[in-house]
Parts: sequence; structure tokens; C-alpha cells
Amino acid sequence: MERKETLGEIIRFGIVGVIAVAIHYGVYWVLQHWINVNVAYTLGYFVSFLFNYYLSAHYTFKESTSTRNGAGFAGAHIFNYFLQIGLFNFFLWIGMHRLLAPFAVLLIAVPTNFLIVRFVFKHFRRS
Repeated sequence: MERKETLGEIIRFGIVGVIAVAIHYGVYWVLQHWINVNVAYTLGYFVSFLFNYYLSAHYTFKESTSTRNGAGFAGAHIFNYFLQIGLFNFFLWIGMHRLLAPFAVLLIAVPTNFLIVRFVFKHFRRS
């Protein structure tokens, strides 16, 4: 049963993730024309974070939102943000185009983020 539950979480995580990535990239793509790419990337991340928390709690992990898992989710995403912005700048530094770099970041950040967020929602349940 645990395996089936985990598979369902991975699939739901992927669905929520695709939507969150679309929001993040959409905000980034629009803003990068007018402001610094790091600021555009950060603003896109923040907008997608808000959406992601709500759906991750209710849809992906079928938990209620709470101060406890919200703090854990925020902590996980602070780590994830620094991982992503570091990778983003690394890929830019090695010459990757600024419109492709966010996708390279996702190859590393998404699996890492799933493990951290799953831990948060499994270990910071509402009491």
C-alpha cells in the first residue's frame, strides 16, 4: 500500500509541479525582458511558491495546511530557491541561453524538492 501511495504522490507532485513551473517560467519569461534575470527568476519563484504550497498540501499529499507544515514547506523552498538560483547562475555562467537555463535547473531541483517536501508533509502533520 505504501508503494501505491508514494506513486500517487509522485504523479500528483508532477502535475502540481508542471503547473507551478509554467507559472514560474511564465512570470520569468515576461519579466526578463524588462528587469534583471535574477530578479525575474526570483519573482517567478515566489508567485509559483504560493500556488505550489496550497496544492501540495491539499492535492499532492492530502493534508491540511497548517503553520507547522507551512513553515516546513517554506524552509524546504528556501533551500530549493538557493539551489535553483545557484544552478541558474551556474548555467548562465557556462554560456547556456537565459531562456533554456531554467529548464536545466529543473532536472536537478525537482527530484531534490520532491524528497524534501514529501518529508515535510509526512513528518509535520497537524497534531
